[in-house]
Amino acid sequence: MTAVPVWIAGVGMTSFGVRQDASVKDLTRTAVLEAICDAGGDLSTIDAAYFGNTCQDVLEGQVVVAGQMALRSMGFERIPIVNVENACATGATALHQAIMHVRSGAADVVLAVGAEKLSIGDKSKALGVFDGGVDVNDRQGVRAVLEELGGGIPDDGQPHSLFMDIYAALTRAHMNAFGTMQRQLAVISSKNHAHAVHNPLAHFRKEMSVEDILAARPVSGPLTVPMCAPLTDGASAVVVCNAAGLRRLGSAQPIRVLANVLQSGTVRPLSAWDRSVTRLAARSAYEQAGVGPEDISVAEVHDASSFGELLQSELLGFCEIGAGGPFAESGATKLGGSLPINPSGGLESKGHPMGASGLAQIYELVHQLRGNCGARQVHGARIALAENGGGLYAGEEAAAAITILGS
Repeated sequence: MTAVPVWIAGVGMTSFGVRQDASVKDLTRTAVLEAICDAGGDLSTIDAAYFGNTCQDVLEGQVVVAGQMALRSMGFERIPIVNVENACATGATALHQAIMHVRSGAADVVLAVGAEKLSIGDKSKALGVFDGGVDVNDRQGVRAVLEELGGGIPDDGQPHSLFMDIYAALTRAHMNAFGTMQRQLAVISSKNHAHAVHNPLAHFRKEMSVEDILAARPVSGPLTVPMCAPLTDGASAVVVCNAAGLRRLGSAQPIRVLANVLQSGTVRPLSAWDRSVTRLAARSAYEQAGVGPEDISVAEVHDASSFGELLQSELLGFCEIGAGGPFAESGATKLGGSLPINPSGGLESKGHPMGASGLAQIYELVHQLRGNCGARQVHGARIALAENGGGLYAGEEAAAAITILGS
């Protein structure tokens, strides 16, 4: 069955960083109004909204109706407002729901928005949110997975993210299997810090050399601080529509959604990298879009650590499994290379406000396909891919989302 054609008519995003001056409502308002303006509409043109947030319930006590509180307060009335939470894939999941809503015929114009405020003055509490992204009723199982991969959870008394321990264990497993080197992780991190210099909305905008990154404070071996995404505040929003919606809006440069896949994994040996959930979701997305990895001009991938980018470049088919390190060292993934990855700076430098990260990837890729990214523009960008993952289940992401866009 042929899918109903869907476009992204407008995108909006706040600056990412420590935003002590802004509430979740403030961040939401800024991103949503920009997206609606970019789409050529107003609040009355939105038929439904999906609001993504992962932490406000734990950090602020705003439970169950966060979307209604944020969106009603800025003037939305009567429309369906649905709250979405799907770990670090929350933003991409909100987009998936918006696209499915439009394709169902229930609405012509739907809003997807993600907002997060992690800077609450209590780093341990904010980091503690990540501990819930695994099976909390099977901590021994989580430890067993980490130990099988290459190491358990350190007990040094320092506040840290459980997910950096998971990334570190995955990294060590990859090193043991394929000879991946720490320096290759630093090459990726240095590249992303350089890209972010040209992104005015990024959390960090300072270049870092490979040597500086290797010499930085360790987080969880072999990862150092610059290789890992920071705690970030921010919001991003996307307006999705069908052909009838496009006629209602005044979007000057709508971008076509070629594929949109949200998937969970299968039972597999941890060493079976080629059967990972991202690999399976990517295959579905390529089939849906009628393209292959060789057709992708630019990609934004989920680099909560620099190893995340290395691994996803393999799983998405940009290089062979095990070859992500040499692929990055070749210069292929930097601006001017054959396949630039994370021209925004990625999560490592742009920042990672969890509920907003997946939609921020779409914001970047829409502007890349429109050709208006200035010094970070990927020349000739025609087809773009976003990969956003979240949570941990049996050694891989609990949720994986792939979106392919075409100009």
